[in-house]
Amino acid sequence: MQKKMPLLLFIIFCIINANQVFAQQPTIITGNIKNSTTKENLAAISIIVKGTGDGTYTDEKGNFRLVTAQKPPFVITISSIGYTEKDINVESNSQVINTELEPSFALGQEIVVAASRLPERILESPVTIERVSATAIRNTPGPNYYDALNNLKGVDVTTSSYTFKTISTRGFNGSGNLRLNQLVDGMDNSAPALNFSVGNVIGLTDLDVDNMELLSGASSALYGSGGMNGTLLISSKDPFKYQGFSAEVKEGIMHINDYRHKASPFHDIAIRWGKKVSDKFAFKISAEYMKADDWRADDSTNLERNNVLSKIKSGTRATDPNYDGVNVYGDEASAGMEGFAQIFQEQTRQGVLSATGGTFDIVQFTNSTLPPQPSEQDITNYINTLNALDPTGGLAAAGSNLIPFNLGLRNDIYGTQKASRTGYYEKDLANYNAHNFKISGGLYYKINSSTEASLTGNWGLGTTVYTGADRYSLKNFNIGQYKLEINNPNWFVRAYTTQENSGDSYATTLAALGINNTWKDNATWFAQYIGTYSGAIEQGADANTAHTAARAAADAGRYMPGSSDFNTTFKNSTTTSINEGGSQFADKSSLYQLSGQYNFSRFVKVIDVLAGASYRLYHLNSNNTIFYEPDGPINISEYGAYLQLQKEIVKDVLKLTASGRYDKNENFKGRFTPRFTATITPAKEHVIRLSYQQAYRFPNNQDQWINLKTPGSYLIGCLPVFNTLYKFDQYPVYTATSVDAFRNDPNHNPALLEKATFAKAKPETMESYEIGYRGVINNVFLIDAYYYFSRYKDFIARQAVARGDSAGNPSNNLAYLASPFTSDNYAFVVNTSTPVKANGWGISLQYRIGKTYAVTGNVYGDQLSDVQEGLVTFFNTPKTRFNLGFSSSNAYKGVGFNVIYKWQDKVNWEGTFGSGTIPAFGTLDAQVSYNFTKQKVLVKVGGTNITNHYYRNAFGNPYIGALFYASIGYNVF
Repeated sequence: MQKKMPLLLFIIFCIINANQVFAQQPTIITGNIKNSTTKENLAAISIIVKGTGDGTYTDEKGNFRLVTAQKPPFVITISSIGYTEKDINVESNSQVINTELEPSFALGQEIVVAASRLPERILESPVTIERVSATAIRNTPGPNYYDALNNLKGVDVTTSSYTFKTISTRGFNGSGNLRLNQLVDGMDNSAPALNFSVGNVIGLTDLDVDNMELLSGASSALYGSGGMNGTLLISSKDPFKYQGFSAEVKEGIMHINDYRHKASPFHDIAIRWGKKVSDKFAFKISAEYMKADDWRADDSTNLERNNVLSKIKSGTRATDPNYDGVNVYGDEASAGMEGFAQIFQEQTRQGVLSATGGTFDIVQFTNSTLPPQPSEQDITNYINTLNALDPTGGLAAAGSNLIPFNLGLRNDIYGTQKASRTGYYEKDLANYNAHNFKISGGLYYKINSSTEASLTGNWGLGTTVYTGADRYSLKNFNIGQYKLEINNPNWFVRAYTTQENSGDSYATTLAALGINNTWKDNATWFAQYIGTYSGAIEQGADANTAHTAARAAADAGRYMPGSSDFNTTFKNSTTTSINEGGSQFADKSSLYQLSGQYNFSRFVKVIDVLAGASYRLYHLNSNNTIFYEPDGPINISEYGAYLQLQKEIVKDVLKLTASGRYDKNENFKGRFTPRFTATITPAKEHVIRLSYQQAYRFPNNQDQWINLKTPGSYLIGCLPVFNTLYKFDQYPVYTATSVDAFRNDPNHNPALLEKATFAKAKPETMESYEIGYRGVINNVFLIDAYYYFSRYKDFIARQAVARGDSAGNPSNNLAYLASPFTSDNYAFVVNTSTPVKANGWGISLQYRIGKTYAVTGNVYGDQLSDVQEGLVTFFNTPKTRFNLGFSSSNAYKGVGFNVIYKWQDKVNWEGTFGSGTIPAFGTLDAQVSYNFTKQKVLVKVGGTNITNHYYRNAFGNPYIGALFYASIGYNVF
């Protein structure tokens, strides 16, 4: 009997619940919602039973079906951004509601969550924030959603290639921003090895982006390390809300009137399918493929390099024997002619001494036998004497090789002249076959009316070019992100992983150096060059003629682009890893993160309380091509927690918020970062915001563990292991600027050298003060302005140093240091000893004309000050920039347009790849669209930089011309 009791109780329980289900028949409401102006069916409109969590959305045809346990009468609220909210009374079950929504042109009403991690009107945000809606993305003149960010106040964009664009705010613009977080559906979008976002190469497709929110300024208090200068949140479309099949095809043309490349097509196709299978379950899948011939970088400006530092100098390959072109690779191999001749002579002397048991000094013999200006007979007698001393011919061969160098040194023909190897143009090395394939999808299950579980994934594969210390060809580079999440309006738990694979990526300069060295090693090439030059000078040639003859002799038989030898050698280099002498990366790093958040406000009545925590684990695995991994892959763990308190002190007038976050990286001390904000509303729709924030960033994975060979130096990490590995604690290194002075001094005075100290870097911190205002005047004029002042402590930068490559023999250190060819260059992370300061401002205006037209404009500026001499900060930000726009999404019967003019001041760009001035430039983007309402088809014709004035926005990056396109989209929400 006891065994039957549980079964009996279970049956009774089921009967009771079944009776309750049948007794509580649900109320079902159906209907259709249209635009009151255009009469088009409206998709993704929210229908909520007022006062409950029961709700649904309209499908792609504007239809909805709402199931609720509520019994009539009750009220449903129909709403969507861009429309006036409407309440409707429900009087009976199975009621059919067909209604229309009025388009709303109210400004400042968008809802954002990034500023406080809680929903709030953008007008009431306590810090500066920008929002890009799906409508704005649809109307942007650019060919993809990422281009819309370029029109925002405070934003700078660096274009390394068509598909690799880097977003920056408040300075430190560059390829790969380490001071801005990019989160896609809550997942950190950065590549685990690179530690910065790879732009739009991975992530969401154009059709699946719901909105973007950009926090400009410090955001570490809520988002952790990396949020020094901003955080970008990109959110995808919910399949419960955005349903149906969507597709879009873009075809375009680029390289118009471009001498670098003939006009070529641009292709982009995207699809998305979202389906609400039931009130409980929905799924979506989307994919996009883009293909284009990439923009070309062909700057032939001559650079004078000093480790990772550089500056422009005059000259071309024809006029400067030590020419080093910006986008010419392989010519980084350079040697001082006198220094090389000295080393060659000394090596010859030591070789002969060794062969003769220390009995014959060929240099002394040559000096005493050959006069400084020998005749042919003098040389013949010299060789005959050597043959008499050594019938094998060994001494004669050594003496014959020695003659030009010995005479050149004795006659002082070299001076400070340097020579570099002949390089290859980027077009012969980089992979310009730009393509990008992205696929994403998700399964969504509603556990109850307010709690949802989801399993999602994003995967991207692409070929692009990125500018760092080199121009890196990211070939078949791919990243996957996979997430499991349970969320509720009051809490969420999220676990995800990021899996990175460098594919067939390689460094173009290393590839060029590899080709040159495979054909002829540096020692042989420079010996031939300098020997030929010396001989020509001795025969009475002028310097220019001698250099021409020297290069012709040394370059004889050089592998030319397109030849079978070139192609074979290039393939061997790009398929051989860097640590084995090639140029290919072998990176398969990953990230694992678990995070959660809970809103305790419903339990604490007097104040709003929000708390969260996260744990992440980096797994660095580059097979020693990027990181120092003697014992295999490296694991780095971080954890953090945050708390936010918010209180409305005076209703609708004053709100205070205090936030704080503690983070710990296993290699560094923990950091606490607070944020205090106040929003003051002196009048309705006018809000003043005040904030004090701290931010920080740990030295990133590359700062900690990088051990990368680059053309100019070894980039090394900041951890103590590198001090031991490179013996900095035993043999000194000197600052690059002092080494340059030492080399240029005729006497090579050692007193000019300044020792540099290697020390473990500390986390960088920043304090920021900001005042801002956002207000709406007469419902048609929106103003948003800010001013900030920031103070950086322990600012992270790289220091360039060098020493003679014979570190094991200190007596030779200075002699080797006198020539770049015989010294080793390093660049490691250091903290500045004095604070670095930044300040900036911005103002944006938006004016509504009637119900459909908008005039927009913004202007902003940033400056950096108090930077120590010799440090590379990568601030790279124009002093002033502005955007002007005029647009309408529906100017007349479905016709829309958008025109935007962008301008930026010149900037003195500095980077490890090269430094120089980027001139001021302006671009004009425009598009015209037509919406076939009934067919749900959107046709758009547009272009970026339509004046086709080629420009570049970073030194060493490609020149960007006009891109014209036409697109047709179906069911584009």
